[in-house]
Amino acid sequence: MNKLVKISLKILGALIVLALLFYFVIGPIMKTSTKKHSPEVVETYENNATNIEIFYCSPSKKDRVIFGELVPYGEVWRTGANEASTFTTNKDLTIDGKMLPAGKYTLWTIPGEDTWQIIFNKKMYGWGVRFQDGKAMREEKHDALVATAKVSQSITVQENFSINLLEATSNDLVLMFAWDNVTVPLTMKVTP
Repeated sequence: MNKLVKISLKILGALIVLALLFYFVIGPIMKTSTKKHSPEVVETYENNATNIEIFYCSPSKKDRVIFGELVPYGEVWRTGANEASTFTTNKDLTIDGKMLPAGKYTLWTIPGEDTWQIIFNKKMYGWGVRFQDGKAMREEKHDALVATAKVSQSITVQENFSINLLEATSNDLVLMFAWDNVTVPLTMKVTP
């Protein structure tokens, strides 16, 4: 083997070892560390054979201005911290006059001062943001449904970000996003 090939193989071997080290050691350590500050939450809803599960990581306010600063207006947000949030339903839902088929989706938002775009995306992503630029990983071409919801101001401040599913009637549900002094309700109807 010539000298150039040997050097190339050594460099390639070192890169493979570094990639494996990051994937199996450094990555899991970083993931565990971030969960201390933004713990995982699983919100479940079960009623009349309807099962919905929402997974997200819940960051804290920590005396920060959230919307318009930490979470910029007009930009896609992973809707929580760490991994992309997910929304799973075993029933078709009608949201904003559109059908969301039963299935598992990543959940993204584009916050605005008066309205939010709530995005249900068919692709599963390994993390919520790209490491190189910190931008949301969501790819628009995989959007299954985009809905608009009005922002409401709360009279109290909520320290931790939350997503809850509330029952309005037997077929009507409200997906409620809340953090800081902002609440964003999105009405959805279970398809019989």
